[in-house]
Amino acid sequence: MRRTEQMPDDASKHYRIKPPFPHSRWYYLKKLKELVEWGRDNYILKNKGGEKVVLADYGCGTKPYISLFNQNEYQYLGIDLEWNPYADIIVGNDSKIQTESDSIDVIISTQVLEHVEDPDGYLSEAYRVLRPGGRILLTTHGYWMYHPDPTDYWRWTSAGLKKIVEKNGFKVIGFKGIIGRMAMGLQLFQDGLVFKFPKFLQPLVVAPLQILIWLFDKFQRQEVIDFDACTYIIIGEKNNGSNK
Repeated sequence: MRRTEQMPDDASKHYRIKPPFPHSRWYYLKKLKELVEWGRDNYILKNKGGEKVVLADYGCGTKPYISLFNQNEYQYLGIDLEWNPYADIIVGNDSKIQTESDSIDVIISTQVLEHVEDPDGYLSEAYRVLRPGGRILLTTHGYWMYHPDPTDYWRWTSAGLKKIVEKNGFKVIGFKGIIGRMAMGLQLFQDGLVFKFPKFLQPLVVAPLQILIWLFDKFQRQEVIDFDACTYIIIGEKNNGSNK
């Protein structure tokens, strides 16, 4: 699904958890981490009678958010293509997850859906492997620059994302956006400008713009951002009648 960087020895120091400053994605990555934590704290199923919750990271890459889930409470599994050394469960050449139906409590999917050629097939497989009452926590882009990794197909409006998730059987029980239009406009301006400078000068461009992005984002109300944002999180629940 995605090319894979090296996983750090200490997962809590992954750049998506602790982005360095100045980094061209500093504010965005901080907000994305907060978004995953918000979904975890408000919607993710907790320890079930002493048993670990089976949680699968669908399109896991280097499992950047594994440190946000207590390993005493969660059995954290990675789902990805066979070439990914961090995959515990393989996605086959037919795009099917090689595990049983109704076998996983929680799926997280962070910034994967926009890279998937068949988003309906991706969501349908997530629905299949979740247990009845299981939940998916999914983040993906509203606005963002083109970023093939190795492909980049889709962007969603808030309404469009809800529609495709519901179309594949889920009941939407949570939704939130991060980074509104003003701040995102600056982010896109930065991304168009920074590569015109030599690499050694790029931090001098990025640092003030990241601070401005942070400041501009404070002027937008959350209820407005939820409709029109850089990135959304959606939480879907599988019905209690098993598969569609």
